[in-house]
Amino acid sequence: MAIDPHRASGPVVLVGQAAEDWTGDARFHEYSAAADPVGSGAITRVPVEQFPASVHDGPGTRLVPLDLSGPLGVDYPATSPALLASFVVLDPGDTLTSVPGATSELYYCLTGAGASTFVLTAPDRAPSTGTIPWATGDFVTLPAGCTTEHTAAPTGPALLYRVTDAPLLAYLGVMPSQPRFSPTRYDAATSLARLAEVEHHPDAAYRNRVSILLGNAAQPQTLTVTHTLWAMLGVLPVDRVQRPHRHQSVALDLITSCAPGCYTLVGPEIDGAGWIVDPVRVDWETAGAFVTPPGLWHSHHNESGAPAYLVPIQDAGLHTYLRSLDIRFTSAGS
Repeated sequence: MAIDPHRASGPVVLVGQAAEDWTGDARFHEYSAAADPVGSGAITRVPVEQFPASVHDGPGTRLVPLDLSGPLGVDYPATSPALLASFVVLDPGDTLTSVPGATSELYYCLTGAGASTFVLTAPDRAPSTGTIPWATGDFVTLPAGCTTEHTAAPTGPALLYRVTDAPLLAYLGVMPSQPRFSPTRYDAATSLARLAEVEHHPDAAYRNRVSILLGNAAQPQTLTVTHTLWAMLGVLPVDRVQRPHRHQSVALDLITSCAPGCYTLVGPEIDGAGWIVDPVRVDWETAGAFVTPPGLWHSHHNESGAPAYLVPIQDAGLHTYLRSLDIRFTSAGS
């Protein structure tokens, strides 16, 4: 029996004429209220957070994520909106396997020695394998597609610091497909020799930072360690202050060696003399780490009587490519 559409009591959809209303998720925001979601509280700020060396104390092979997913308001592990830092604790002779959903992995060996054996897979090539030995002070970077077994030498435990860009990919809802660089090791002796050259340069006393940036042949534009990550090896000489500076990338700062009396001051404003107003103080600790949020002024101070060494790792490879890094310095302390 045919239905008379003019007499039907409800809406009628004829065969072949079905249409779905796709406007259910549409929202509209007044510009001035929505242009600054951090200031309005719609999105959380990156916190100034400290991770003491005690988070990785003790035996037992394990991965220790420095997880701030709660304060960041995300449902996946993250130390910053784009990066996840972790400590890798390895008992003598033990192995830990990593299969990250990331385009970049960076490792720094804090103590011990061992090797990382990887299997690299990509859609357009046959799987390849390799083993990268590492020891205290070495950096290792691994690209997308690596499944890796990290093994400590049988002679003693090892401690690695690891940073990946997995949170960035989780936010974008994507998985990595192609490696953008080759597995690479940065030898500790060579890195320290390059740093010593910078430290002993006649202009070193006038530079804001005494440091070297790690680069990779695959990144000729950004000059960074990977296409998303920036890694720096720096020294803060005795009685020196690295004057206030800021940048739009988050810094995950690892302290590799220091004596008590080293610290960082962090705050949103500077005074007329170029010093930070009402700063938060973060005291340094060997094998500890802390987060420096984007856009905040920060200065580093060494009142310990001994040189201090640090490794800041940032999402500045991505910011450099986007032309949004925006590093600013003050003249204070120069």
